[in-house]
Formats: sequence, structure tokens, C-alpha cells
Amino acid sequence: MAQRVLVTAGAAGIGKEIARTFAANGAAVCVCDINAQALDAAAKEIPGLKTIVCDISQRQDIERMVPAAVAALGGLDVLVNNAGIAGPTAPVEDTNPDQWEAVMTIDVIGTYHVTRLAIPHLKKSPAGSIIVMSSVGGRFGYPNRSAYCTAKMGLIGFAKTLSRELGQYNIRCNAIAPGAVGGERIERVLQGRADVEHKTLEEEREAAMSIQSLKRFVDPKDIAALILFLTSDAGKSISGQVLPIDNDAQTSS
Repeated sequence: MAQRVLVTAGAAGIGKEIARTFAANGAAVCVCDINAQALDAAAKEIPGLKTIVCDISQRQDIERMVPAAVAALGGLDVLVNNAGIAGPTAPVEDTNPDQWEAVMTIDVIGTYHVTRLAIPHLKKSPAGSIIVMSSVGGRFGYPNRSAYCTAKMGLIGFAKTLSRELGQYNIRCNAIAPGAVGGERIERVLQGRADVEHKTLEEEREAAMSIQSLKRFVDPKDIAALILFLTSDAGKSISGQVLPIDNDAQTSS
């Protein structure tokens, strides 16, 4: 039977690539996103894609979205918790508290609500699987990125807890920890670092490359391929793990 897959924040970037990859491999895929126009565009690009508008910062939106997605898919086998924001770039003492809390609301609390509502449906699957999107920031601390790193480290703990709770139901859970992923988002992050540290964008790009043995940004297609493997029968013995996909990033300094 074809996998039934829900991807949060799936209208663009990494999320859309994940949706595209699953669909290309025969899965029934539903994505949610806050951007209705981007959802419409994604649906035109990916045959059969189901879409739902949802603001992951709003619990009532999530409580409406998950049942609607499951109904559209006819069940649920795979949940990819991709939704998240990068948040502010500033020292802790200078960080805007509202911006800091917004990262927790979307990255951590939103992931929790989507997952708790998906679990009863995943229990009905013969091979349920959950992917939690962490980051290299969940493995290392980064100066001026306290909200993001805190959220991504917390998500690793969430994923490991889920794996222990849900293994008895044959549901696997793993965290993915990408490094710097090519695209508009990393450019904004690098510019934010450059502004705070009074450096040029090119200096920040060089610094990002300096901690990696492979001198390139991560390709979103590679992240999608890793997730496809983990949630397939080939990954049936992998659970409770944090899988870096970061071009061998070794340190945050």
C-alpha cells in the first residue's frame, strides 16, 4: 500500500522537496503551510498533492488541520515535522522576547501539537514513522542564535522520547540535523550574523564553510532522500537517532 504522508510547512523550500520526493515515489502526500498562494503553486507542480492552509503557531489551526489531512489521505503512515522559523540573531541580553518566544511556539510547541494529534492515526499504520526536523544548531550552540539552538536541541529530546514511547506500536521516530541548506533562508541567516558581528556577507559565508569538510551548502534533495530512506522499509530498524546531514560540520566556532 502506498504511504500516506503529512509534511508541515511543505509549500516551499525543504518541505516542498520532501513532498515532491515522496509523491515521485508513489506516496499520497498532504502538505500544510501558512502561505495559501505557495500551496496553490506547489499543488500545480506536484501531481496529486493535497494542501491545507495552517498556521503552526495557532493550536486551533493545528487541531483543524491534522484531522483534515488524515481524512484527505485516508489514514497516516508518515509525519514529517518540518515547520520552523530561524528566529532572531542577537545576543541573549539583546534579544526581543516576543521573537524568542515565537521560535518556541512554532518550532517546539507547534511540533508537539501536530505530533500528539497524529499519533492516534499513526498507531493504526503497520509501519508508522515520525521525522523531526532539528539542525546542526541542535548539536552545537551558536553565538547570537539562542532561540533557534534551544528549540532545535529541545526537538532532539522530543524525538528521542517519542521513539521510546511509541516503539511498542511499531512507530519509529528520528531527528534530522541538517547543516546550512542552500536557498534564500540561509542567505537571510548569514546576513543577520554579518549585521550583528559587523562583518560582510561573504565573510560569514566563508565562516560557515570553514566548519565543514565538504565546502558546499546542503542540497534539499539530499535531505528529502534521507527522509525517504528512514521512513521506508529499508529504515525499519532505525529509531531514536539524530542523523546529521551537514557536510561534516564539526564545531560551532
